[in-house]
Amino acid sequence: MERILEPELMDDPEQALVYARADFEQENQGFVDRFREYFPEFTEGHILDLGCGPGDIPVRFARALPSCRITGVDASEPMVRLAEEAVREAGLSNRITFRCERFQDLAGVSTVDAAISNSLLHHVPNPLQFWHKLRLAVKPGSPVLVMDLLRPESPEEAQVIVDRYASGAPDILRRDFYNSLLAAFTEDEIGSQLARMNLTRLLIDVVDDRHWVVSGIIH
Repeated sequence: MERILEPELMDDPEQALVYARADFEQENQGFVDRFREYFPEFTEGHILDLGCGPGDIPVRFARALPSCRITGVDASEPMVRLAEEAVREAGLSNRITFRCERFQDLAGVSTVDAAISNSLLHHVPNPLQFWHKLRLAVKPGSPVLVMDLLRPESPEEAQVIVDRYASGAPDILRRDFYNSLLAAFTEDEIGSQLARMNLTRLLIDVVDDRHWVVSGIIH
């Protein structure tokens, strides 16, 4: 199945709110736990979150790593507003900040000590821009963790996955999940992207029937 692009930004406030209210606790906490498992020596520093969405992952990182500060970047204004509200409610505004801009245009951020990204890449028309910016953003020797959806072999298989994991979700979330699966990348495509960007030291792992993870140290 060929990749079918979806809109790059989630600019609809209602859509952003539905996403923010959805139960992604297992996936988001699993993302944080995976980072701590892969990089146990990383306990302090500046973390950059590309495509931070409504801020749940930055909040979880700040709680798990109390000596870290996090900068979240997202181009969706409704998402950033929700993220800022979540951080205020968590009492973490002194350690988490947000920037509302496209990662491709990101400037003025000094190189960070680690970079993370969850579910951004499938929104990106040109994935090489993402890997290029990721490499530029971090200091040599820094850990990176990227997770995103895995494109199924057919639209029918995508619908099966939606029905399996989002059967009781609101219609707007089910629709977005389906479209995101169609816009996602395969393991081979991710491998090709890393090879083209000379990032072959990073490891690819398909962790379940709908997600891949790329992790490692940027040199």
